[in-house]
Amino acid sequence: MPSYYERLSALDAAFLTIETESSPMHVGAVAIFEAGPLARPEGGVDIDRIRTLVEALLVPRYRQRIARIPLTDHPVWVDDARFNLLYHVRHMSLPAPGDERQLKRLAGHVMSLPLDRTKPLWELWVVEGLAGGRFALFTKTHHCMIDGVGSADLMVTSMSTSPDAPVPEPKRWRPRQAPSALDFLAGELRRGVGGGLAALGAARRAVVHPLDTARALRDAVSGVGEALGASMHSASPTPLNLTIGPHRRFDWLRFDLAQVKEVKRQLGGTVNDVVLATVAGALRRFLGARRVDVTALKFRAMVPVNIRTQDQTGAFGNRVATMSAELPLSERSPRKRLAHVIETTRKLKSSKQARGVEILEEISEMGLTALFAQFARLSALTRPFNVVVTNVPGPQFRAYLLGAPLVEAYPLVPLYRNQALGIALFSYNGGLYWGLNADWDALPDLHDLVNDLAAEFELLRDAAAGGGRRQPQPEATGPASLVH
Repeated sequence: MPSYYERLSALDAAFLTIETESSPMHVGAVAIFEAGPLARPEGGVDIDRIRTLVEALLVPRYRQRIARIPLTDHPVWVDDARFNLLYHVRHMSLPAPGDERQLKRLAGHVMSLPLDRTKPLWELWVVEGLAGGRFALFTKTHHCMIDGVGSADLMVTSMSTSPDAPVPEPKRWRPRQAPSALDFLAGELRRGVGGGLAALGAARRAVVHPLDTARALRDAVSGVGEALGASMHSASPTPLNLTIGPHRRFDWLRFDLAQVKEVKRQLGGTVNDVVLATVAGALRRFLGARRVDVTALKFRAMVPVNIRTQDQTGAFGNRVATMSAELPLSERSPRKRLAHVIETTRKLKSSKQARGVEILEEISEMGLTALFAQFARLSALTRPFNVVVTNVPGPQFRAYLLGAPLVEAYPLVPLYRNQALGIALFSYNGGLYWGLNADWDALPDLHDLVNDLAAEFELLRDAAAGGGRRQPQPEATGPASLVH
């Protein structure tokens, strides 16, 4: 039987490099379902049917583990000959009737636990006992396997649009032979020859089209410069930026997507601009309540940008670039904050910052993998941003798991070593679902931020309606309370 392995890209490998015991690098979600036909007469849900479906839908990547190429130590995917579905699909229950607070506490604990690197890097937790006969799924997948967009694509394909959809049958799987040291050596030699041929082809194109090549080179250098420049300049220190511990809090809230779109229709921008303006206003309130002078802050959000092409939809690995957006926490007016965000994101979209990150990865793929790993370490240590805000579009229709309707879905983005808060959003079936992942000790008042997000969105809705709606109470913004 022939051996098999697949190299991780430089970006995928970087998520393994920057992971620490206190900063596990998995993405995840809490999905809540009505039990429907999965409810058992004696109570709980039919875990055997769920496991059978998972087994039928498993793609090869979810049966693979990390191995290392000798000498270079570069990570690769190999089939896991000891793969055990029972290890990955776990079953537990809250003390019935489990409430939302208990579910959030459990989610925070589960998301605190690192994935075992000797096994395929994913887990699925089935949690029953929720009030109203509902159950939840906790998903955890290492960021080296998939990004937020890919995770959303995978969730959509694993569910159905009808409660009566047929269930696929599991297929027999046989692991391929693990590669030997000679297999790795032969593979790396082939890769080196391929890279040389690609470089030769690029040189020939440069000779034939010198002006096009010069322009492309100029843009590439400019883009790399912007990307490196963004990573070199630290954002202001805040209570959200400190050395974090290993424990997590997870909280959430839901907006009506139609209301978000109405705000953007009236005031301009995109859904993501409305999200960033809401985050800016909420953090103005939240940090002001902690007696932080927000008028002096240079506060930045790292915003991942999907760079998947149409034919890469559903592909594994990370196909994202990142942009650093300064948020106007010092601005008192919700309308002006949104206008500031719109202008900031407009400039970022026309900049070469995201392309520069792509180019760094492409250079790394030519054989200088350590380059991108060092860039990732640099970004983690210099704190070029204060918070991650990522927004992933999802399906705008009701999805079903074995006939059980999905009613809520709250995503999770991992925390970097000096970042105590990460905000992820997922749009689904008319709702915009916010998942807030936070360090347990740094943000004991995380629920206050949830309330601040809701209050700031109401202010934006009021601005979009022409000021006719009731204003929420003014927030504290530093040593004295400032009124809108």
